[in-house]
Amino acid sequence: MAFIELYKDKLEKNYQFLDSLFKKNNIEWAVVSKLLCGNEKYLTELLALGPKEVCDSRISNLKQIKKIDPNVQTVYIKPPAKRSIANIVKYADASFNTEYRTIKWISDEAVKQNKIHKIIIMVELGDLREGVMGEELMDFYGSVFELPNIKVTGIGANLNCLYGVMPSEDKLIQLSLYKQLIEAKFDCKIPWVTGGTTVVIPLIFRHQIPDGINHFRVGEALYFGADLVNGGTIAGMEEDVFKLFAEIIEITEKPKVPTGLLDTNPSGETFDVNEEDYGKSSYRLILDIGLLDVSEEFLIPDDPNIRLTGASSDMLIADLGDSTGKYKVGDLISFRLKYMGALSLFNSNYIEKRVV
Repeated sequence: MAFIELYKDKLEKNYQFLDSLFKKNNIEWAVVSKLLCGNEKYLTELLALGPKEVCDSRISNLKQIKKIDPNVQTVYIKPPAKRSIANIVKYADASFNTEYRTIKWISDEAVKQNKIHKIIIMVELGDLREGVMGEELMDFYGSVFELPNIKVTGIGANLNCLYGVMPSEDKLIQLSLYKQLIEAKFDCKIPWVTGGTTVVIPLIFRHQIPDGINHFRVGEALYFGADLVNGGTIAGMEEDVFKLFAEIIEITEKPKVPTGLLDTNPSGETFDVNEEDYGKSSYRLILDIGLLDVSEEFLIPDDPNIRLTGASSDMLIADLGDSTGKYKVGDLISFRLKYMGALSLFNSNYIEKRVV
């Protein structure tokens, strides 16, 4: 069985780096845990670091978080579905919202459960995922302002999540101005403007975060040290908090070109023959992991001599060139992970999760 290792020292290093960075800039922050897919072992390690607030997009994950630490504030970070509202009010202290009807349902449920549910109103800043349009925000806030058992504690936005629209100082100023307009019109106080995610962190180093942006939600930088603006890893952070290991189940020298009539494979792919490969062979290895667990495009072999060439549902194929090198059947091949690859692997029940 393939397995993932979490390195506690690297996770803690990244957490402390971010915590220090945000404190220096008078910013509160929440950990985004959705990558971990509710894995109790890994959530326990994450919560042991002491975050005050944890964000997730799956109710079952929030339930697991509350089981481990009932005192941590939990936030549901996508607009709630009607059929999930009872559990959202039960397991989430706050939620992101963009629809009045949904907030009214949450209000009704919060009354039933005798709870105050916090609302963060998400605002559209151009990436065209969730968010109230700016010109409608005042009326929207006015409609939810006095709903019972609802407390609007923040406004927020997401960028770079759908169409890749990048954050800028101007967009963040726009978001913070919305807060000022709401407070002035309704004579109220909104504590948080949550405009920051991993993709916004580089703006901190360039001193381009407006004073009004006082809250971040961070996942990818915590787990991968990722600099999503400049590429690579943020200086001082670790990129490999997690690592995948898969076992070699076959090594054989085989032709580079398949033999027989070619058609579409079960994944819907067709193979284009490189005429230069006719008559040539290479050593190919097969690993005990496949598309059911992860797409090969999200895996980065630690050994640069290994080239991934394809996958089926349960097997991953790699090319070793004209030598088997140091490998034999039964050996483990290690991989660094891209975000979407890690997400798939954590969601697979077939991949063992270990802590180092």
